[in-house]
Amino acid sequence: MGRLSGGSKAHWLARAYGGAFLVRGEAGRVVAEARPGDIVDRVLDVLGQAAASLSAAGTGTPASAAPAAGSPRFEFVHDPKLRPVLQQAHREAREALSRGDHVTSFRTSCGILEAILTDALEHAGGARLAAPGAPAGPLADWPFATRIAVAERAGLIQGGCARLPPAALRYRDHGDGEGEAAAITEREARTVGQVLNVVMRDLDPGR
Repeated sequence: MGRLSGGSKAHWLARAYGGAFLVRGEAGRVVAEARPGDIVDRVLDVLGQAAASLSAAGTGTPASAAPAAGSPRFEFVHDPKLRPVLQQAHREAREALSRGDHVTSFRTSCGILEAILTDALEHAGGARLAAPGAPAGPLADWPFATRIAVAERAGLIQGGCARLPPAALRYRDHGDGEGEAAAITEREARTVGQVLNVVMRDLDPGR
């Protein structure tokens, strides 16, 4: 997971990807109707950071390489440039769990889950995002729990996220050695991984 963490163990992928849709104008105010070109440029910049992070790791494995046996290809993700980043993150989550690094596995799986939900919600468009209870602000401002709730109401996913440990909904709020993050158990890490697999099946029924 460290190869996607920018030198820390806090997985930044979902946060950066979601933040790409938040465009601010003068005085830091959020722009309600951002130009699509601006958003595209910001998303490409995030993907470029991810690619650079992977390359800097010196693994010798190109981002476009086929995933390891049993690793998902994330072909249901609408942004093709995001798929290899998610593949790598998924491998890192499994490797972290196998070596007993429950915190890294937990946070990485949470980051993947939020990233694929953000991708699905953005692709769904305004009509499906207007589900009951959806906030009026831009998607990038929505908390993780809100993205899950709206995705469920829009019919994008089923109710598998109800199994998520409470700490998963707040995974971005603490560093690895702080608060809840420091007390993540193997069971919680495995549960998040299981929920991730359920949501991936929801978003890709033919998987």
